[in-house]
Amino acid sequence: MALTATIFKTELQIADMDRGYYADHILTLARHPSETDERMMVRLLAFALHAGEALQFTRGVCADDEPQLWERSLSDEILLWIEVGMPDERRLRKACNRARQVVLYAYGGRTAEQWWERTAPELRRFDNLQVFNLPQEATRALAGLVNRSMQLQCTVQEGQVWLGNADATVLIEPQRWLGEA
Repeated sequence: MALTATIFKTELQIADMDRGYYADHILTLARHPSETDERMMVRLLAFALHAGEALQFTRGVCADDEPQLWERSLSDEILLWIEVGMPDERRLRKACNRARQVVLYAYGGRTAEQWWERTAPELRRFDNLQVFNLPQEATRALAGLVNRSMQLQCTVQEGQVWLGNADATVLIEPQRWLGEA
């Protein structure tokens, strides 16, 4: 019997002072059976950092030709392609060829750093790619916020991100590895 995705309902309030974006979002997140709480929360964090009217979660893990999130124009052009984790160079090359802007949020501590050391020389050639590293302590703490029904607040100011609920708040300071601000 095949395992099915677990559904999470999320009310997300965003106050992004860096972008001047303030909005409430009602989201339904599907966590694939192979996905961890940590990875799902990194996807949610990526949504919060790029939220807008057209940003959408995709089929993600289930679809090789789609990112975790994307923003498409009315003419179906991919404006923004967002990945999480440590994809191979070919996947990022394909994304950079298909989308105007590609953003990757790597996480995993030393494993992510080793991935970056191996992959960085090949990725530096893409002008439309930004790569951020998320501290392992922060992404693990994000997993602690997971609940089937979540009410979360996200505040972004001067590159620092606070994501939390009524009981706990996690400070995330993404480290820019590649790309212009």
